[in-house]
Order: sequence, then structure tokens, then C-alpha cells
Amino acid sequence: MSKGKSAVEGKITGRLIIDQLVRNMELGQFEMGYSILLPCIFSLYLHPDDYTRLAGVLDLIKEDAKRALAARLEQLNARPLGLSVVMPNKERKVYKIAGRDWAFEFFPDSEGVVPLGDVEIHSELNETPQPGYHGVKTTLMGREPNAGATTGQTRVETRQTNVGPYAEIRYEDDSGPQQYLMMQDEISVGRGGDDVPVNLALYTNDEVSREHLRIRRDAAQERFLIVDRSMNGTWLNGKRLTRGTEEAFSGRAEIGVAEVITLHFETK
Repeated sequence: MSKGKSAVEGKITGRLIIDQLVRNMELGQFEMGYSILLPCIFSLYLHPDDYTRLAGVLDLIKEDAKRALAARLEQLNARPLGLSVVMPNKERKVYKIAGRDWAFEFFPDSEGVVPLGDVEIHSELNETPQPGYHGVKTTLMGREPNAGATTGQTRVETRQTNVGPYAEIRYEDDSGPQQYLMMQDEISVGRGGDDVPVNLALYTNDEVSREHLRIRRDAAQERFLIVDRSMNGTWLNGKRLTRGTEEAFSGRAEIGVAEVITLHFETK
């Protein structure tokens, strides 16, 4: 039985677990040339008391979680209205999973890391889940950290173990508002094409080059570097870049792509 006001307020529910599974799946995407892989193997860690309380309904939570993840996958693959008319020869990358189905395993946290009312979720693209912390991790915090004031509000904190995302890029192209999570140390950005694969494909007119720019993470210096490879230019916070010359930046930045699209870049 839960004791104390904060523990009751932070009582975990199946709905919260499923919401965090969907969030974790989106954070763990792995982009390739023509498709985007999403995690399908999930290890979920609960406080031992929460694990005992939910033990009888974990299979039901898994069933609902499969439906929620499948529905979100279908939404990600839904073609925006009118895209086939605006860009008839442009193929969207397909979101898919590498496994045959979603897999979930619940564990009681034996290391005392997960507080009562919280859940930690670790995911893999396609391998057998094993006890132990690995992969992309999402933590649902049911209360503020001990160092701060307790408010009773739910706060979501996302942390990573061995992989990104290193940054988040938000923008709007002909297919609508988009969000891209930078998971690799270096990405290419542009319209792309069969012979010019890019990590971040922009659905827009040909003022944007097929490979327009590249962004590279410099972990040692805790910064990012951008280089323009285009014909119509790239701007970093309003300053036009010299083609072929890397420019360093950190934190937040606005990246202008041929004065057609603005990428809002923010480190994670």
C-alpha cells in the first residue's frame, strides 16, 4: 500500500505507462536512407510496490500498449493531404519496426533507482530485452526532485544512456509541421533523391538542394558545426554561411535553408 501524500498523488496508471511508451518509441527512431526504424522491444522498470500492485493487469497493459503503438505508427505513415499533388515524385520515408511485433517485459527495480509512482522505459530497435539498463530511456517523474519544492504535478524527464537524441529540429515544409530528432553524430539535410540519400529530407521546391547542408556534433568541444553545400545558401542565426566552410554553434539556433525553410535547432 502506498503511504504519504506525494506517493498517492504520483500513483502510476496504465494510461501513463502507455503514453510514455509512445514517447519513448518516437525518441528512439533511427533514420535510414529510405525508411525510419522505431523501437519495438521495451523493458519497463517499476518500483517493487508498483510492480506488485500491477502484476495482475500487466498483460492487459501490454495489449493496450500494442494498440496504441500501432495506431501511432499508422499516424506517422499517413500521407498529408495534398502532398501527392504538390510533390508527385517525392516519396516519404516509411516508418516501420524491425521485429515482427511489439514486445514488452516488466521488471521490478531491484537497484532502488525508480521511485514509487514512476516508470523507466528502455527500448531497442530489435533484440531480445534483457534485465539491466540499456537503449533509449524515458522516465516518468511523479514528483519534483528532492532538491526542489514538491508541487504534486507530473513532470516528464527524458534521459539517454548511450545514444541521442543530441538535438531536436523543428520546421515546416510542404508536408506540414515536422519534428526531427538528431540521433547520429552527423546528419545531412536537403531534398534528397534516389542517388542522394539524406538523413533529414525536406519536402519543398528545388531552391533547396538535394544535399543542402550538413550538421556535425563535436562531443569533445560540446558544440555543433554546420557546413553549407548548396547553391542557394544557408543562414545561421541570420548570417549567411560561406559555402564549404564549417561554422560552430551551440544551444539554440535558427538555420535558414535557401530562404525557403527555417530549421529551429535546439540541443538536448
